[in-house]
Amino acid sequence: MDFDATRDAEFFSALPSRAGVLVIEMADPSARPYLARTADIRRAAERLLSVPEENSKRLNLREVAARILYRVTGSKFEQSFVLYHQARELFPDRYRDVLRLRPPAVLKVNLRSEYPRCFATRRIRADGGFYFGPFASRAAADAFAEKFLDLFKIRRCQIKIRRDPSFPGCIYSEMKMCLAPCFAGCTKEEYDAEAGRAVATLDTTGAALTTKFEREREEASEALDFERAAVLHKRMEKVSDTLRGLPELAKRIDHLDAVILERAAEEKTIAVFPLRAGLLEEPIFLRFGEISSEPRSVEGFLRQALQKEIKPEEKESEIEQDADRERDSNAPDNPEKPAVNWRRHYGLRAASPELTEHLSLVARWFYSKPREGEILFREAEWPYRRILRACGRLLAPPGSESRN
Repeated sequence: MDFDATRDAEFFSALPSRAGVLVIEMADPSARPYLARTADIRRAAERLLSVPEENSKRLNLREVAARILYRVTGSKFEQSFVLYHQARELFPDRYRDVLRLRPPAVLKVNLRSEYPRCFATRRIRADGGFYFGPFASRAAADAFAEKFLDLFKIRRCQIKIRRDPSFPGCIYSEMKMCLAPCFAGCTKEEYDAEAGRAVATLDTTGAALTTKFEREREEASEALDFERAAVLHKRMEKVSDTLRGLPELAKRIDHLDAVILERAAEEKTIAVFPLRAGLLEEPIFLRFGEISSEPRSVEGFLRQALQKEIKPEEKESEIEQDADRERDSNAPDNPEKPAVNWRRHYGLRAASPELTEHLSLVARWFYSKPREGEILFREAEWPYRRILRACGRLLAPPGSESRN
């Protein structure tokens, strides 16, 4: 809408009193536009474009504004999503500072290292490393890593491993909590096997290690070795206690597939934000008022919308991984003996420039309190029925319970 100061009352009345994102463009083409998120678009425009009060120091753009662009949003997450894309377009050199967008905290296992270690970081690169997260903060990632590493015997030091038998080692090697590659306390194969078990456990969010202990406990019980069965049971309890503090969002980032569901600005409409391999896509709007009159079901509409054509390079990557698995009978997700190519299998070899930014948006929303909307994760297939039930809950009037 073009702004005419002589008809400001008519201009303001035409704006919606709804939450959203607004951009005020200036009459001078070289001037930077004003970008903001607001709980009330009309009130924000009135504050910025009305006749300024005498001696007021409040920002006023009445004399320089040419037009206003706005988009009504139905949720804080949609608002953040729209604000992010507008900031990237308007301020390509400084949008991260404008949005105060900080890379999320993740755990990294540096698989290119001869003796990998696990540590918290905010840098995600396509360097063949294994990345797991995001966490609410660097402190939260460090706290989980400290407990998680107690389950394994991989190194925590940052020194360069020289395998020198005369090296005194660290406190973890003295406490038998590390295989001590620094003074040749283990072979390269033994350390690879332990590091592979740690990565497989993170990749399966604990299922690989839990399955291993369950199988060994059953074997010990069948062999009437009840003492060993009791030890394995305690180890399983320790694993469960460690994983209990793991947030639902924390996963292998290149396998982070989910949908975020929010109420849209339109009536009887849900905005579905697909998250594929950590990257957000444009929302899918489920307009239940319109879909109900169509012959196809909502689930059918969702299936069509969420289907993704596999790119040729992705097909080649899958073929390579299948070939790697065939060459070694022990697949990488086997915690007892990782495959020869387990580093290639788990390593991040491609990362979009927007990956850290999208993960930051998702983490900021997920760890906010209170959190609006719902998130559902993809496993073998998209959870279509659960998505529909979640839509029913979001569309239900406040205080009521949806049977869907």
